[in-house]
Amino acid sequence: MKGQRFVREVMESKQRILRISFVVGAIFFLLLLRLWHLQILNADDYRSMSENNRLRFVPVAASRGAIMDRTGKVLVSNRPSFSLAVVPQEVKEKDSLLDHLARLLGLDRAELEDRWKKAMGRAKYYPIVLASNISRDQVEIIEENRLRLPGVDIEMKPVREYSSKTLAAHLLGYIGEVSEDEMNKKGLDEYNPGDYIGKNGIERSWEHELHGKDGGRQLEVDARGRVLRTITESYPTVGNSVVLTIDAALQQQAEKAFGDQAGAAVVMNVNTGEVLAFVSYPTFDPALFSGKLPADVWKSYLDDKRHPLENKALTGQYPPGSTFKIITALAGLEEGKLTENSTVNCTGSYKLGSSTFKCWNKRGHGTTNLKKALRESCDVFFYQLGEQLGVDQIAKTAKKFMLGAPMGIGLANEKPGMIPTAEWKLKRFGKRWYHGETLPVAIGQGYVLMTPIQLVSMIATVANEGTVYRPFLVKRIVDSEGKTLKEFKPEVMGRTGIAPANFRLVKQGLFSVVNDPGGTGGVARLTDVLVAGKTGTSQVVKMRDSKRSTPYQYRDHALFVAFAPYDKPEIAVAVVVEHGEHGGSAAGPIVRRVLQAYFDSKKPVSKPVGSSTAPEEDDSQSEDQPPVNNQAAPVDGPND
Repeated sequence: MKGQRFVREVMESKQRILRISFVVGAIFFLLLLRLWHLQILNADDYRSMSENNRLRFVPVAASRGAIMDRTGKVLVSNRPSFSLAVVPQEVKEKDSLLDHLARLLGLDRAELEDRWKKAMGRAKYYPIVLASNISRDQVEIIEENRLRLPGVDIEMKPVREYSSKTLAAHLLGYIGEVSEDEMNKKGLDEYNPGDYIGKNGIERSWEHELHGKDGGRQLEVDARGRVLRTITESYPTVGNSVVLTIDAALQQQAEKAFGDQAGAAVVMNVNTGEVLAFVSYPTFDPALFSGKLPADVWKSYLDDKRHPLENKALTGQYPPGSTFKIITALAGLEEGKLTENSTVNCTGSYKLGSSTFKCWNKRGHGTTNLKKALRESCDVFFYQLGEQLGVDQIAKTAKKFMLGAPMGIGLANEKPGMIPTAEWKLKRFGKRWYHGETLPVAIGQGYVLMTPIQLVSMIATVANEGTVYRPFLVKRIVDSEGKTLKEFKPEVMGRTGIAPANFRLVKQGLFSVVNDPGGTGGVARLTDVLVAGKTGTSQVVKMRDSKRSTPYQYRDHALFVAFAPYDKPEIAVAVVVEHGEHGGSAAGPIVRRVLQAYFDSKKPVSKPVGSSTAPEEDDSQSEDQPPVNNQAAPVDGPND
C-alpha cells in the first residue's frame, strides 16, 4: 500500500512540474513574441516616436513670385508677416494654453480650438498655425510671456503687398489660408494648415507657378525645447513671376474714368488678343483678404449696391443692346437680305401682328439705309431685318464670332453669355420660338446676353475683318533670376469667313457713329486719331414709370464698343456702365479717355527746355469734359 501511494505521489509531482513548466514556457514564448513584435515588426514606428520626442520641425515658407504688368512694373510683391504657431508635443495642457493665448492676445478661443483640431493627425513635432498675420504688438506680447507659453513660437511668412493698392484687384485676385477642402484636392497635398494659396484671379489661376516650394529645418531640442543642433535643412524655392499683358497706366486711366459709376471695361489688341486693361468697377482692397477681414469692411462691401466684389468683366452677363446690331447687320449682308442701298422708312415704331415695337426715336428716322441705321441706331431698321433673317440666321452669324460660349481668357468662372436659337428655347422651356421674339434679339435684347470680354472680342474681330483671337492675360513666366521660362503667343480661335466687303460696309457705319453729325457716339471722337464704334443701351426692366425717377437698380445699362485707328486698327475697347442709361453719354467718355491714354502713351515724351526730367502726368482732367473737337455729342435715346 505504501509503495503504491509513493508511486502515485511521484506521478502527481511530475504532472504538477509538467504543468508548471508548460505555463512558464508559454509565458516565455509570449514574452519573446512580444519582443519580436516590438523590436522587429514595429521597430520603425517606435524609432519614429522616439525621434518625435526630441525633434522639432521649423518650416520656412517660400516667397510667392511677383506679378508684373507688360512693362515690368511690379503690381504684386511680398512683405513679411507673423504667425502664431505651437508645437503639440511640447504642450501638456492644451486647453489651458489656448485659454491663456485667447486672453493674452484677444483671439477667438473657438477659432484656436478649431485650428488645433484641423491639424491633428500630423507629426506632433510639426507646428500648428493658430493665428496668421498677427500684429507686431501681439508678437511683442508673446515674446514677453514666452516662458509661460510652452511650445509657442512665432513664424515669419511672406504675404502679398499690392503696390497700386486696389488697381486691377479683380484681375490680380488675392490669397488666403488654404482650406481643408483645398488641401484634399489633387496636386495640393504639399500644403499645410496655415499656408497661403491663391483664391481667385491670377493668384488662383497661376498658383502652380507663383507658389514656390517651402523649405524648413529639423532641429534637435532638449526636454525644455531648447535647440541643441540642426539635423537637416532645406532652403525654400521662390515662386516664378507672371508678366501680364495689361498696361498698368492704361488700367489706371480706365478705372479712374468710371468715377462713381459701376461697370466693366476691357481693352484688347485687335491683332493679337492681348488684353491691355481689364476693369471691374468699383474695386476692393485685396490685401485685406490675406488675413481676417474686418467685419465693418465686409459689411460695407456687401451693402454697396454697386457690388464691388463681383468681377463684372468676367462674370457680368448683359443684354448687349444696340452694339449687337453689328452682328445683325453682318448676318443680313451675308444672307443677301441687305445691301448697301437697302432702305427702310422708320416712323418711330413697327407693327408685327398685334404687337407694336417702338424705336427709341419716337418721331422716327425717316428713310434709313444701313449707314444711317448704324449711325443713328435706328431700331425699326433692325426690327425688319431681324424679321427677314429669323433668329437662327442671326445666331449662326453670332457663333462665327465664338459668342455664346466662354472665350477661355484663363480665369476661373468665366460666364458663357447666351445666343438664343429656336432649338435652345424648345429644350429650355419646352416651347416653340415665336416670330415676334426675333425682333428684340435683332437689337440685342430678349434672351441675348454677352460678357464684356465677348463684347471686346466682337468689335476686335470686326476691326481686323474676321479673325477671332482668344483674349489672353499672361505674356510670359519668368524665374527669380528674370529668365523667361514660358512665353505665350497669340491664338486664333477661328475665322468668321464673312466677306471683307461686308465688314467694310459695317465699319463705315461704325465710323459714322463717332464722326458724322447725328451719330450717337460723337463723345468718343479724338482730334488726332479716327475712332469707330457703336453705342448701346440695354433694358433692365421692360417697362419704366416715366412719371417718377427710376430707382438705380432698374435703370438701363449703357454700353459702347469701339476700335481705333479706323484705317489701321490696333486697339479695341468695350465698356459697360451698369444702370448708366445711355451708351453715348455714360460709356462714351470712358471709351474716349481710354483711347486717348493709349495713343498718348505712344507719343514721344517731350522734355521742357532746360529740364532733365519728363513732366509729371496731369491727371486733373475730368472724364466729364466735352468732346475734344468741341462739337456737341448727341445724347442717346432710351434704347441706345
